[in-house]
Order: sequence, then structure tokens, then C-alpha cells
Amino acid sequence: MASSGIEIVQPDAALKVGWRTLYDGYATFYKREMTDAIAEAVWGWIHDPAHEVEGVVALRDGRPVGLAHYRRMPSPLRGTDVGFLDDLFVTPEARGSGAADALFDHLRATAKARGWGVVRWLTADDNYRARSLYDRVAKKAIWNVYEMTV
Repeated sequence: MASSGIEIVQPDAALKVGWRTLYDGYATFYKREMTDAIAEAVWGWIHDPAHEVEGVVALRDGRPVGLAHYRRMPSPLRGTDVGFLDDLFVTPEARGSGAADALFDHLRATAKARGWGVVRWLTADDNYRARSLYDRVAKKAIWNVYEMTV
């Protein structure tokens, strides 16, 4: 899928280094450690047809500038599956280029094709630039998020 000169593709072996650079940038943004083991696990997931997590990369002039990882998520109160966007990242120099819009266009088309009436995601409260984009493409939900360490 192409939008604003941006092409959305599933990353192949030739894009692995670019995907990893993007994923490292995403982890750095959220102040999370990114190890080779974590990156290899996720790379494996997005290439395993039996795994829920899927991934795409946004290319501008053939160079990776953004990524999205998403999956199916059951919604018991709806009695149906919805989509869940786990990760979205666009390089600082490509923000405002249409890369994020192209990633959301791809996600919207995927959700529509699969019958997901809703796609959910989380972001940090202080991620103001991304939240201004999210306010444009979606409606903010009322939920608070909790994490229980086990």
C-alpha cells in the first residue's frame, strides 16, 4: 500500500537491519531495554504465520522510516475479535511525512478486511505529538491501564 510516497511492506530479510534500527528507536523512546533476544523473538513472531503478531514497515524512497506491530485480540464483551496495535514508531526525521498516516491506512484496511470493528492501542500520557495524531485518526477511550507484575 502506498500513501504520500510511502510504501507499506512486510519486512523481509533485506529489511531486517532497518526494522531493527526502527525497533531500537521505539524502545529508546519508551526507555525500555532492547536486547538481541527480544528483537529476535519479535522478528520471529512477525514471520511466523501461526503467531498472532504481525508487522509492517513504512518505506520512503526504499528506506525504512516507520513500523507497526499489531494482532488480533478477542473482545469478550463484543463477542468478536478486534485489532490491537502493539507498537507504532516513525523516525523523528520522517514525522509529518505521511508515514504514520500510511501505517494507519494499512491497519484500517487490514481491520476492515478481517472484520475487526475496532482497533485499540496504548500510548504514554506524555507522548503529546503522537497523541495529536491519534486524536485525528481515532477516539480516545475512557480506560486506565494497569500492569500486574508476576
